[in-house]
Amino acid sequence: MAGKARILVADDDPHIRRILRYLLEQDGFEVKVAADGDEAWKAVAAFQPDLVLLDLMMPQMDGFSVLEIIRAGFETARLPVILLTAKGEVSDRVRGLRGGANDYIVKPFQPEELLLRVSNLLETTRREREANPLTGLPGNRAIEREIERRIASGRNFAFMYIDIDRFKSFNDHYGYSRGDRAISFLAGVLVGCVQKYGNAGDFVGHVGGDDFVVATESATAPDLARRLIEDFDAGSGDLHDPEDLARGYLEVKNRAGEFTQFPLISLTVALIENIAGRFEHPAELSDTLAELKQYGKTMVHSVVVRERRGSTSAADRFDLTTSGKSHT
Repeated sequence: MAGKARILVADDDPHIRRILRYLLEQDGFEVKVAADGDEAWKAVAAFQPDLVLLDLMMPQMDGFSVLEIIRAGFETARLPVILLTAKGEVSDRVRGLRGGANDYIVKPFQPEELLLRVSNLLETTRREREANPLTGLPGNRAIEREIERRIASGRNFAFMYIDIDRFKSFNDHYGYSRGDRAISFLAGVLVGCVQKYGNAGDFVGHVGGDDFVVATESATAPDLARRLIEDFDAGSGDLHDPEDLARGYLEVKNRAGEFTQFPLISLTVALIENIAGRFEHPAELSDTLAELKQYGKTMVHSVVVRERRGSTSAADRFDLTTSGKSHT
């Protein structure tokens, strides 16, 4: 989240409000307090918090009623809420969780536990908001933040841009549902290969549509990239109808009603290794990847395109690796 995360604390006990304000502000949060339920739901609209710490037993309006208002609002329906409950009130905790609360903290609470629960819930909520709805993988904002973090660290890493060749033709021929299957299949290949052949801390992101990225270690990147295209080719045939697979191409009708032949889908992986010190901004990295990807898409079969620095001719500037398998 940009800047300080905002926390609304709603509790009728002034001592608890002071303690929570102190703990949260010391941990870097911006805090607003409310002394009763009426203040609390009004503060949700005015303060626009990123998270609410909500006591259940308050005057004017209890926490259950405030939670109901929060969950009923279009803009606040997914606002994270942590309940503050009395130690023995199990029934209240169950009722609150059924009403849509994300978590609860029993009073008296331990400061370390409270801060950890707040931070974890904020991080989980941020990831959910940024995730691609089809694959659940981190989306554009998370991808850009990951690149910026890696560039700023000064540590070496490799980066891949991956997309499906001739996906539009595939989508036009089979329809959006089959297209979504292809995208989900590729997401599974990426995550599975990174888990099996990658490193701790590797990152997989979904730019959108059939475009994905992977950040990994430079030393293992070429082998990981090769595994990606091999696993994609091994399973992508199942996405096609048997007659198209046997024929080795798709026949797609254009706007004039004429049929055009397109090769079956394949995968292009644009790979840049040893990035440390080469780029200052994610856009510079994207420009180089786009050039590699463009060259890779001139190939009919799945390919990894690596940069061969220092060469001038196109034939020498790009190093190609294929899966060694085709559908034809």
